[in-house]
Amino acid sequence: MPDHPGVHLIGSVAMPDAESVFKALAGGLGPWLRRIPDGETGARHRWIYWQYEMLTKHPDMELDPTIPPMPLPQWDGVLIRTIEQVRFKPGVDPAKVVFDTGYAPAAIESYATFKRLRDAGLIPEGVRFQVALPTAMASGFMYVSPKALADYIPAYERALFKALDDMLAAIPHADLSIQWDICQEVLVFEHYFQYRPADYKAQIFAEFARLGAHVPADVELGYHLCYGSPRDEHLVMPKDMAILVEMSNGLVAALKRRLDFLHLPVPKDRTDDAYFAPLRDLKLPADTTLYLGLIHHDDAAGDQVRIAAARKVAPRFGVSSECGWGRTDPARVPGLIAAHRRAAESLAF
Repeated sequence: MPDHPGVHLIGSVAMPDAESVFKALAGGLGPWLRRIPDGETGARHRWIYWQYEMLTKHPDMELDPTIPPMPLPQWDGVLIRTIEQVRFKPGVDPAKVVFDTGYAPAAIESYATFKRLRDAGLIPEGVRFQVALPTAMASGFMYVSPKALADYIPAYERALFKALDDMLAAIPHADLSIQWDICQEVLVFEHYFQYRPADYKAQIFAEFARLGAHVPADVELGYHLCYGSPRDEHLVMPKDMAILVEMSNGLVAALKRRLDFLHLPVPKDRTDDAYFAPLRDLKLPADTTLYLGLIHHDDAAGDQVRIAAARKVAPRFGVSSECGWGRTDPARVPGLIAAHRRAAESLAF
């Protein structure tokens, strides 16, 4: 089905290890997959929380005693937790700080499993190994004191690019797909955080450009825009897709290389035309595949209604869920796989 956009998996899956994830996803969705993630299992299952653990233990970092803990409410006002944010210790030069993110060893280990299963015929030929990476702003806005943020972003980004370079050296480029996870940037646009720099749009679009520029042309590149799901619920409930479209158009304008895919989320209760209407203004290149995160657990009828509403303004797209499955009930995973398969089978272009 070369002309079918297929199914996109965000990254995390509530399963014990990469081999289990690869087998479950390839077995249930093989014909519809263009790339496959390792499930972000183990320490990575809470997305970037393991980076907070790294930062709080880092010898050059300390909790900032001059600011109160940052509240983290979800969309309905429920307070998930408060976060004590870190800063550089006095006397530390941020330009010399080295962070060990841990992303490269995890990816290289999972790629070995991917290759073994592909060689055994359990993963279809032509499916790429997908690595999802956070941005420096992700951990920055969540875990770093606003007073230290300007110094932290370039320091962490250096570490992130070092991890990516290690992956690029160890994994054949023709097998690799890099997805940048864009969550805190969406929340900044939505004014979720108490701190937002005046030039936030320029900073975010410049970040998008740097991230894309670091991915070689022979490696697949995609971006996943997100409203957060720490308890399998949004941090912000979007009014419609206007901010997502604005950010996507800014991304396209900033990139100097090909954008292979873009993922945008759709809340479960948004079956109305108003939510999707801003998609009319989305300016994607012809060779970019759009994936809409409109598949939800145990809602086959709703999935079809959301698909029908989206097709009024976006005639061609692949299907996905809103976010990863790492924080959901593991018992839901088989049903989510089946829901994606049913939705893919229902699409004709």
